[in-house]
Amino acid sequence: MGRVEGKVAFITGAARGQGRSHALRLAEEGADIIAVDICNQVGTVKYPMATSEDLQQTVKDVEALDRRIVAVEADVRDLSALKAAVDQGVAELGRLDIVCGNAGIAGFGPADELTDEEWGDMLDINLTGVWHTAKAAIPHLKAGGNGGSIILTSSTAGLMAIENLAHYVAAKHGVVGLMRALALELAPDMIRVNSVHPTSVNTDMIHNSATYKLFAPDLDSPTREQIGERFRTLNALPIDWVEARDISNAVLFLASDEARYITGVTLPVDAGSTTK
Repeated sequence: MGRVEGKVAFITGAARGQGRSHALRLAEEGADIIAVDICNQVGTVKYPMATSEDLQQTVKDVEALDRRIVAVEADVRDLSALKAAVDQGVAELGRLDIVCGNAGIAGFGPADELTDEEWGDMLDINLTGVWHTAKAAIPHLKAGGNGGSIILTSSTAGLMAIENLAHYVAAKHGVVGLMRALALELAPDMIRVNSVHPTSVNTDMIHNSATYKLFAPDLDSPTREQIGERFRTLNALPIDWVEARDISNAVLFLASDEARYITGVTLPVDAGSTTK
């Protein structure tokens, strides 16, 4: 028996990166998956976002683990589309037990130079989109009568301030407040709510020219190794970044019955960065 055998997990931002990793890790341990991703570009995001092909690869990878998956292209800013995706997934897979509010974007800039659009997109996706995810899922969790686990993806920036990330810091701190409120509201239904707080993760969200330029403005064409040296300074442990699977292992733990009495906590997977 897997650690989440027979359960169904709803994951946003599932086309690649941490979202795909969460889908695969939960599927490895017996869960079926409802996978959602925008599969489109947001205008204020400076790096290429996931595509329909990426989401289909997640489907193939989950099916290769002999688990079922329902994949839908939907924007977390669109509550009606998100509800329709969850409704479809539950209709096909029969239940809902685990929710991973993972979809998010990154962006950089001094607070006084951010545009209204940059601020708006960040808050709409990284905070309101997380609320939409929970709002779309909670009726199904309650209706199942089996409790459940909601895991919201925050960041080390949800526990500390980081310069040139005011909009991201604000959104990720907001996720913590949302998580704590939901943990109290949903406790009578045995629905647990927690947040995970990654340091830099080895995904496309950091490996792109915009992020490289921020971390190495003095280098014309920084290499991955040179960028890794810069990222390493953020962590206490001597590593450049963690892997997506490291976050997925934390998500799996919080989703499993091993964490059946853990709710309302902020779980860093941060190589010690928030202790510096």
